[in-house]
Order: sequence, then C-alpha cells, then structure tokens
Amino acid sequence: MNYEILIVDDLPIIVDGYINLISATNFQRKPNFIKSYNFEDAYNKIFLNIKIQVNINVVLLDTSLPSYKEFNINDGVDLALLIREKFADCKIIIITLQNELLTVDRIIKKIKPEAFFCKNDITSESFPFIFKKIIDGNIYQSKTIIESQKELFKKNINWDVYDNEILILISRGVKTTNLPAYIPLSMSAIEKRKANIKDQLLEGKGSDNDLVSKAKKMGLL
Repeated sequence: MNYEILIVDDLPIIVDGYINLISATNFQRKPNFIKSYNFEDAYNKIFLNIKIQVNINVVLLDTSLPSYKEFNINDGVDLALLIREKFADCKIIIITLQNELLTVDRIIKKIKPEAFFCKNDITSESFPFIFKKIIDGNIYQSKTIIESQKELFKKNINWDVYDNEILILISRGVKTTNLPAYIPLSMSAIEKRKANIKDQLLEGKGSDNDLVSKAKKMGLL
C-alpha cells in the first residue's frame, strides 16, 4: 500500500521541490504524490480519494492560496479542517510565508498541525530530516513560528480563536453583519467579542479601520 502525500501550493516548482526532497527520505512504504495548485483542485482530490477509499496520510499545505467560495473553503484553515474531518490519522504540515501573530495563533489553535513551518526557516538540507521526524510521530514548529507565539504571549491579549478570527476577517474587509456566515456564533456574541477587542486595543473608541490599523501597528496582523 502506498503512502499517500497531498501537496497543495500554487507554485509547481515548489511542489516538485517538495517531491524531490521527500523522495530522498527513507520510507517503509512507497510514497505516492498528489499535486494540487489551488484549493478547488485539492478539494476535488480529497473527495476523489474518499470515493475510491484511499486514505491521505500526509498533507503539505500552503494556507495562503485564493479561496474556493463554492464550498466555503475561505482559506487553508478551512481546507485543513476538512482534511482533519475526512482523514482522522492524516499528518498536516503547514508551510507558509504568513507569520502574522494572530494568523499563526489561529492556525495552531484550530488545526493543531503536526508541523508548522515558515518557508524562510527551511532549507533543502533540513527539510528531509524534519519530514522524517514528523512521519515518525514527532511534532515540529520552526523558529519563526515559535517566536511568533512568544511575541503574542508577551502582548498579554486575553482572546480565544474566535476573537482572532473576528479581527482577521474584519481586516479582510468582511462586514460585521456578515461575520456569522464565517464564525459559528450569534450576532450578539460576535458584537460582544468585537467590543472586547476594541476595549483592549482602542480603549473602546474607534472604527473598524482604526481597529485594523492598531492591530497592524502592534504586529498582530
């Protein structure tokens, strides 16, 4: 039985690079690579594997690709959560250039990936060794990801993952009235959380633009 590895990145040269590096790793089973360059194609290949009853064992995922709105894949977090639901034993490896404090925290809290890299932290020499550790059952976070979590802790912000999502979605231009379509909370609950965010960042005063601007100045977004 093959070891099924799904790689999702919009740059074919990056996908091929991962394949070359992984192919140099010692496997007990032969790896079979599934390439996807966007979330729509990845979504379709996930369900194709379900249909033919083939488990996906590992996913390498860039979370920052364009959304696939038709099936509510707004970002890589949504795709990773789908993978968690459909393939319970799949190891999820997040490899991204995104290192904003709240984005990193959201990915860790929602996905709990087996590995989380900033692309700038890995080299062709280090990647095969780390990949082998991950498939052997270890958890890994790269230097930038660890530093991001430490920096967020220093800011002493008393938020959970929903608060993070509210601010991230507002920064993407989603209006407050539309937030319940993205977050499983009532409008009143969202408004209370948003008020708490404004209290902490703006002492309760200011517009959504002011809120986003302050969050960016603090390095949260």
